[in-house]
Amino acid sequence: MAAEQPAPLAPSAPPDLLLFSYGTLRSADVQLDTFGRLLDGDDDILPGYTVDYAEIEDRRVVDLSGLAVHPIVRPTGNPLDKVVGTALWVTEDELEASDEYEVALYRRAAVVLASGRRAWVYVSA
Repeated sequence: MAAEQPAPLAPSAPPDLLLFSYGTLRSADVQLDTFGRLLDGDDDILPGYTVDYAEIEDRRVVDLSGLAVHPIVRPTGNPLDKVVGTALWVTEDELEASDEYEVALYRRAAVVLASGRRAWVYVSA
């Protein structure tokens, strides 16, 4: 029997927040499970950060993403450092749903992307 997809979160308004993803939140499976829909987004860059990797112990997140090691960004203060990713359009409710998906190794931070747009991103806690 095929697993049922969760119902999409009922947006109270159109997606108007940007969530910068450089890892598993770009995965269709993760998006469908977390938000009940595929998110719209476009390529962007996060300047002044670098990518490290962290072992994930939360079995549900590992099973959903298919990966036991996830990327995690940390600020360097060096404008030459950059992280390539996707700026995803989300609602406030979907942003809260992404908080639930991310494990304690991550915290959400406000950033300015290379495009000049403001976005949320999950960084090393």
